[in-house]
Amino acid sequence: MTLTRDMCYPTPHELSLAARALADQHPGLVRLRRAGTSRAGRPLWLLSVGRGHHDGDAGRPGVLVVAGAHANEPVGGPTALAVARRIIRDPGPRTGCDWHFLLCADPDGAALHRTPRPYSLLDYHRNFYRPPGPEQPEWAPSLLPPDRLPPETLALTALIDELRPLLQVSLHCTDLGGSWVQLTRDIPGLAEPFAKSAAELRIPVETGASDAAGWPSPGPGIFVMPEPGTEATGVFHPEDTRLSTWYHAHRYEGTTAIVEVPMWASDLVDDPAPHPDPPRVLRALAGRLDRDAGRVAGILDATRAELPADDPELVAPLLRSVDWTLALIPRITAQWGGPDAPAEATAAHLGSMDAFSRRLALRAAAMLLRILRAAGHPAAPSLDRLVAAWCEEFADRFGARWIPVATQVEHQSRTVLAAYERLTGRG
Repeated sequence: MTLTRDMCYPTPHELSLAARALADQHPGLVRLRRAGTSRAGRPLWLLSVGRGHHDGDAGRPGVLVVAGAHANEPVGGPTALAVARRIIRDPGPRTGCDWHFLLCADPDGAALHRTPRPYSLLDYHRNFYRPPGPEQPEWAPSLLPPDRLPPETLALTALIDELRPLLQVSLHCTDLGGSWVQLTRDIPGLAEPFAKSAAELRIPVETGASDAAGWPSPGPGIFVMPEPGTEATGVFHPEDTRLSTWYHAHRYEGTTAIVEVPMWASDLVDDPAPHPDPPRVLRALAGRLDRDAGRVAGILDATRAELPADDPELVAPLLRSVDWTLALIPRITAQWGGPDAPAEATAAHLGSMDAFSRRLALRAAAMLLRILRAAGHPAAPSLDRLVAAWCEEFADRFGARWIPVATQVEHQSRTVLAAYERLTGRG
C-alpha cells in the first residue's frame, strides 16, 4: 500500500495484507502475529519491527503503537504502517529498541464505520459508528469491572504486560478541528517538533482541546493528564482517563502519548486570546445541545418500538451507541450551564467546545438514521434532511478544510517519532 495524496483509509484486512507483505520482505526483522481475537472473532494483528523477539531478547526496550481504538478514527492504521516502513529503512529508532504496532484495536467497530475517503462531513456521517464507552478497548477499564472487560481490552493490556513499553502511542483523529497531543507524563521538548510539523503541513494546532480541559499545557497543543490519585479537573466525560489502558503502561515506568490529527481543519481552534464572556457562550452551547439532543431523542422515542432490535450485527450495536450518546449529553449540558462552568477560557477552547457539542448530537442522529434506513422506516427521510443540515452548518461555521489522508499520516508519523526521540534523548 503506497501513500499518495489521494489515498483512502484502509480496512483492517487491507492493513493486515500490507503488514504480511512487510514481514515476507524482511524476515528476521519484521514479524506479524495474532495478538488476540475480537468479540466477533476477528483477529487483532501485531506487527513487530526489531531484533529482540527474533533473538529471544524479550527484555529489550519497546514502543507500542495502538491504532484503531476508536472505530470512527481510521487514520491510525496507515500511520502505523508508515512508521513501520520508516524504521525498517532507518535503523536509528530501532537501535536497542523494538517497535510493535497493533494495527486495529477494534476491528468489529471498524467493520461498522466504513468511509474509505469521505468527501464531506455528510459523507463521513452516512456510515458513522462509534461504540459506547464500555465497548471501546481503551476506555472499558474506566467503566467496567475487571471481570467484564471485552476481549480487545484484555488483548491490549496483555500486550502492555508482555512488552512493557517505555512509550505507548495511541493514534486518534478528530472529524473537524486541529491537532493536539495528550500525555500521561510530560515529554519535554515535544512541543517544538510537533508545532513545526503542523505548520509545515498547514494543520492548525488545537490549543484549547475540549478533551483536555483544565490540564497543564507545557506548549501549544500539548496537554499532560492528571496523575493517578489526583483529582481530575474540567473533565465532563463519564470515563476517568486515569483508569484507561493509557495508564496501564505506568506500572512499567512507561509513558503514553495520544496523537490527534484532524480530517478537516479549522482555524477556529488555535486562537489563544482570552474570550470576554465564557459562561455566556457555554450556556448557549448547552442550550443548543439540549435542543438538538431532544430532537434526536424524540425521533428515537417515536420509532423505537418499530425497530428491529434483534439484529445483532447492525441495529443492536448502533442502538446501544445512540442510547449511550444521548444519556451522556445531560451531564455535559448541566456542567456547561451551571455554576461550575469556567469563568475564563480562550477563544480556541470555546471553539473546541462548540465543535464537540455539535458532533455529539450529530453522531447520535447519524447512527439513528442508519437504523431507520435499515428498517425502511418512513421517518428516515426527515432525519436524513436534519443530518445533512447539521453537517452543512458544522462545516460552514468552522470553515472546514479537508486534510489529505497522506498529510494526516505524515503529521502523525512525525509526531510519533518526535515523541520517541524526545523521551529517549535521541532527538
